[in-house]
Amino acid sequence: MMDSPLSLDTLFHIGPVPITAPVLVSWAIIIALGLFSILSTRHLSLLPGKTQTVLELFVSTIDAQVRDTVNRDPAPYRPLIGTIFLFVLIANCSALVPGIEPPTAHLETDAALALVVFAATIAYGVSGRGLKGYLATFAEPSWVMIPLNLVEQITRTFSLVVRLFGNVMSGVFVVGIVLSLAGLFVPIPLMALDLLTGAVQAYIFAVLATVFIGAAAGEAPGETPPSQEEKSP
Repeated sequence: MMDSPLSLDTLFHIGPVPITAPVLVSWAIIIALGLFSILSTRHLSLLPGKTQTVLELFVSTIDAQVRDTVNRDPAPYRPLIGTIFLFVLIANCSALVPGIEPPTAHLETDAALALVVFAATIAYGVSGRGLKGYLATFAEPSWVMIPLNLVEQITRTFSLVVRLFGNVMSGVFVVGIVLSLAGLFVPIPLMALDLLTGAVQAYIFAVLATVFIGAAAGEAPGETPPSQEEKSP
């Protein structure tokens, strides 16, 4: 069973920076994803093999989800949203490896992911609306709403941390407790459920990131809401 997610043992230091187990696992996941992406895209072909077919299906799914969520061209959002989804998915599922604690069961990792989304929201918002246009969104629908809109920007980032941390940590704790009480094979169904929960949480995190970024970026240039005549059959 894992220790408290609020207390981390330092494995070693790089200069003054302490390195903990979640950091090492996160680095390993990042390196593995990087190597996989390099190796799997070196020999792309018009007649795709099995690996390329799976990759194209994944990219198409990400594009469709982004397009359905924010009604924009998915290309600018694909790298970030796809990377977030894959990292969170693999990090959540790393609990199935004996001796590995998922980095997403620790507040530090979840806070870092949420800060990435927070920074991306600002970056895409400024890119899509311009600095003045993005800042003006905090005064919508009235300047009186500026404090509330600023608080919302912070609280929804905090909600990403709490949602991911709570769900992943609780799943790891439940499996660990059952494992300590019931033996090796009894928790297998719970581990399968934990795997499903990890996939769902990765999907939810990626979708919420897409919603936040799309809302900040606003409508695509030249995009206008459909008129009543266009809505009617």
